Amino acid sequence: MPIGDEIVKSLFALQDEGYRKFHAGLLPTADFDTIIGVRMPALRAYAKTLRRRGDVGAFLAALPHRYYEENNLHALLINAMRDYGAALAATDAFLPFVDNWATCDLLNPAAFAACPPGLPAQARRWMASDHTYTIRFGIGVLMRYYLDGRFSPEYAEAVAALRSEEYYVNMMIAWYFATALAKQWDAALPFLRERRLDRWAHNKAIQKAIESCRVTEEHKAQLRALRWGR
Repeated sequence: MPIGDEIVKSLFALQDEGYRKFHAGLLPTADFDTIIGVRMPALRAYAKTLRRRGDVGAFLAALPHRYYEENNLHALLINAMRDYGAALAATDAFLPFVDNWATCDLLNPAAFAACPPGLPAQARRWMASDHTYTIRFGIGVLMRYYLDGRFSPEYAEAVAALRSEEYYVNMMIAWYFATALAKQWDAALPFLRERRLDRWAHNKAIQKAIESCRVTEEHKAQLRALRWGR
């Protein structure tokens, strides 16, 4: 049996119909018929068994996949890659087929954690895409790895310059700046004071920062005064 067919059969064996119905409600952009209903712990355990297989490359090459869980499994297999070049190539091949926020946010290659010198340029390349979840992924890379010691104002500038009609892009912009307000307050605050974001992203970033336990009460008071009314 080809590995792709074997994987689909195994995923259906792990199906939880109740979870399927619940999880589908969290994925408004996904077709219900493409959701099998496999809980993440079971999917992660299955991914570990597949990593040891010599033919897993055939599954990774067989894009697009039909099922949501196949895509999540694909992301988990990329996440386990330790070689940066291989992980980058696999990510580039996979991103055009990502069609929902959950798979996008699950994709987090271990090879990226070392923050190789070229990764910020790759993030900006993804952000320049016309594909919603490729843009979202690029913003996520800058948020995940470059808001601490490796922070540079140019990264925040790049995120602030984005303009999109897509909810899942704007939500990630807001999430980026809410996190930046928690980690890089002095650098992030001027973007809100000068209203350099889209109105929706501006207000959503403030909302998320106010809800965060990582932002001080003093800073939250300042943010409340910066809400952008109609």
